[in-house]
Amino acid sequence: AVPRTRILATGGASHNEKILQVLSDVFNAPVFTIDTANSACLGSAYRAIHGLVAEKNVSLADVVKLAPEPKLAVTPTPGAEEV
Repeated sequence: AVPRTRILATGGASHNEKILQVLSDVFNAPVFTIDTANSACLGSAYRAIHGLVAEKNVSLADVVKLAPEPKLAVTPTPGAEEV
């Protein structure tokens, strides 16, 4: 089974609920946010950690499990996918 799509929004626009709602409606997926500064750097750091443990067959998914849990921000408006 394919896991349900979810969107993780970071950066300045992630504080604008109207923008997040548009994303949610367009992609028909819930949008989550994480409250962190320099999210691009955070992603790079996780990739670097993954590179360091790659020879031990540790997946990126396992590395990212250490990340803070994202918070649900918005869900799709019912019927939006039909528009």
